[in-house]
Amino acid sequence: MSREIIEAVQMLEREKGISGEDLLTALEEALLAAYKKTPEAVPFAKVEIDRTKGTFQIHQFVGEELPMEAIILKDEPEDIATEAPAPAGDGTADDEDDDEIDFDIDWTQVPMSDIETIPVNPSDNFGRIAAQTAKQVILQRIREAERSIMYDEYIGRVGDMINGTVQSQERGVTVVELGRGAEAILPNSEGIPGERFDHGARIKAVILEVRNGTKGPQIVLSRGSEEMIRRLFELEVPEVGDGLVVIKGVAREPGYRSKIAVESNQQGVDPVGACVGPRGSRVRMVVSELRGEKIDIIPWNDEPARFIAKALSPARVKEVLVDDEARQATVIVPDDNLALAIGREGQNARLAARLTGWRIDIRSADEYDANAPAGGDEGDAEVGEGKCHAILKTGKPCPNQAVEGDQFCSLHEGWVQEEHTGEDADGADDAGADAPADASETDADASAEIETDAAPAESDDAAVAIEVEAEAAPVGAAEADTGADD
Repeated sequence: MSREIIEAVQMLEREKGISGEDLLTALEEALLAAYKKTPEAVPFAKVEIDRTKGTFQIHQFVGEELPMEAIILKDEPEDIATEAPAPAGDGTADDEDDDEIDFDIDWTQVPMSDIETIPVNPSDNFGRIAAQTAKQVILQRIREAERSIMYDEYIGRVGDMINGTVQSQERGVTVVELGRGAEAILPNSEGIPGERFDHGARIKAVILEVRNGTKGPQIVLSRGSEEMIRRLFELEVPEVGDGLVVIKGVAREPGYRSKIAVESNQQGVDPVGACVGPRGSRVRMVVSELRGEKIDIIPWNDEPARFIAKALSPARVKEVLVDDEARQATVIVPDDNLALAIGREGQNARLAARLTGWRIDIRSADEYDANAPAGGDEGDAEVGEGKCHAILKTGKPCPNQAVEGDQFCSLHEGWVQEEHTGEDADGADDAGADAPADASETDADASAEIETDAAPAESDDAAVAIEVEAEAAPVGAAEADTGADD
């Protein structure tokens, strides 16, 4: 009989993964509880099982008083008595106080002369009630060990995707079996709207939360979280699973539309093409698992204006004006793309804002031009710190970042520099600045006068010729002015 118990403990250890030492300790506690229900039981005793032979022995204290060094208090109160508890009670009030003290006994500090060892056979020494108590204690300890193992297994897998079998679906909760006796729940709030499952159907979901309840760990699953998108792409796209392509952000409205931003960590790898796959095979598998949910794959960009423009796809963006301090962007789109940029009930704009983390204001080109202030001098426009000083036709400053060490961006540097130089040369925006012919004639006049002063007077004819030429230049300029006025 004793050997059969050891073999049963070893079988439970293999099947349920529970430590054999924990099972034997639980069995000792169960036998001790059964022993205390026998008439000949003493207050202080312990049960010991031989780990190899499987024999049982009961060590009971038969002395008059426990030594103080053998008492180990679990919760020591402030006013605890220093005297050792009596070995047997006589029904007095002091005995009731002693029963409330929670303590263990260090049997190595008890003299061997005060310990009586009795070999027992549970089937012979314990009655039916005692055996039933031992059985209940053993089963309870086995259940506690299973719950602890299950909790430790799943608490470290929060966010991972698992496969399960649908057991039932009722009262707003779907019960999913995960295997090895573990069950999880999928609330309707964490599912895809309108999704229904048949009994026995296989589903994929991510572990959202693991709670340690009185009846064991409660595992909560989710199919509507953003983490579900990440895990599905890691499963279907090898580049994402290997870390060559990183999903930088996800914005999702379950069952309707999702946007993901991807970036490549290796040169030569197209992040969008890797996620789409040959002829869209990879993204099609993700869409199929999500019951037809649309997915927009967007390349990640560190520049906010470009990233916001891409996030609003499939709409075309004409211009993006960003405010770095307020993290707000004004997006100008063509008139025929306004509805597409906003999306049905604002869905496209809402997902783009969640993906980028910026507040987005979408306007049509005609509306923006109608409300834009009239253009003025460049000095009247407000230019942000570190921004390009170029002024657009609408009178707004260029939203691009200025090149380091310069006040203009790479697109407007040469053009703005030419306009700036021309204004400095003229000194003011007068009518003469609009007539390049006047300026050339004036320069010719000045050069002729310099030649007149510098040339040596070799002959009177030469001097007369130069003076005639000098006088002719203003006449030509006046004719040019007259023609321009006409």
